[in-house]
Amino acid sequence: MRLGAPGLCAAVARVLNSDPFSGSLFIFRSKRGNYLKIIYFDGSGVCLFAKKMERHRFVWPRTVDAQLCLSPAQLSLLIEGIDWRRTVVPDAIARPLLI
Repeated sequence: MRLGAPGLCAAVARVLNSDPFSGSLFIFRSKRGNYLKIIYFDGSGVCLFAKKMERHRFVWPRTVDAQLCLSPAQLSLLIEGIDWRRTVVPDAIARPLLI
């Protein structure tokens, strides 16, 4: 998860054999499953979105290949950290405190 937008675009082209500038969302998750990055080309540049779960992990669908197509509803549930297989909303998490 050390790669930025250019590195992730290169990974999309090299590993997935896809065009990172096609307008599709490409989602990457950490090994622990608590951090994800999304890259998206909006026509004027590459957008990089990142989200880290404090206590829970993202429920990741099983993949046979390296890539998988998600519906907009599944993507929304994935980003919110909701188990899209059971549609259970996790408990609210207290705001982290700076030390």
